[in-house]
Amino acid sequence: MNEPIELRVAVGNGAEVSALLLRPPNAQWVLVLGHGAGAGMRHPFMGALANELARVGVATFRYQFPYMEEQRRVPDPPLVLTATVAAAVRTAAEEAPGLVVLAGGKSMGGRMTSQAAAQNELLGVRGLVFFGFPLHPPKRPSTKRGDHLANVRVPMLFLQGTRDELADLKLLRPITERLGSLATLKIFEGADHSFHVLKKSGTTDAEVLRGLAEKTVQWAQPIVTTGD
Repeated sequence: MNEPIELRVAVGNGAEVSALLLRPPNAQWVLVLGHGAGAGMRHPFMGALANELARVGVATFRYQFPYMEEQRRVPDPPLVLTATVAAAVRTAAEEAPGLVVLAGGKSMGGRMTSQAAAQNELLGVRGLVFFGFPLHPPKRPSTKRGDHLANVRVPMLFLQGTRDELADLKLLRPITERLGSLATLKIFEGADHSFHVLKKSGTTDAEVLRGLAEKTVQWAQPIVTTGD
């Protein structure tokens, strides 16, 4: 397995954040991958996911949000987060020429990516991948966080666990159905928001990670040409 290349992303006003590009030799796509609210791009889950995606031909461009880069606990305002997503997408396209650009992320990283896409800030991105879309806070069911998805104009892949407390499938499933052919929902039985499964489930976290990568590349197969 290749080692990721360390890069920098200019996010405006002279500020920069760190990034990691992992590009396998057979890559056809590059997935710009934002981290969750409480853990950065070097979190073990992010690294393991990047490795699994590399095994199936998907390069990854992981990056930090400014608050994480500066070791602050509270996430940046949404405008800063979506601007960072857009900057990461631009840098990834420059650093991985010739690859189809996808974008998304874990939890908050995915939601901020979808908001940037809904605001038409992600030119050139051909599809979005959400590893646990955070539809609502734990034990506070709501669909408001999904309202903007109707303004996204590229295919979206939702990868969700049945034990995810941040996305009641009874609420998320109708949203994806309303989005029609643009939305694909893949369910991981027994997985929580971190895609952890209990021992009694009969599967392992490693198998779930492998499944996330395989479902991603299967969904991405039709997206094989570059362009806006």
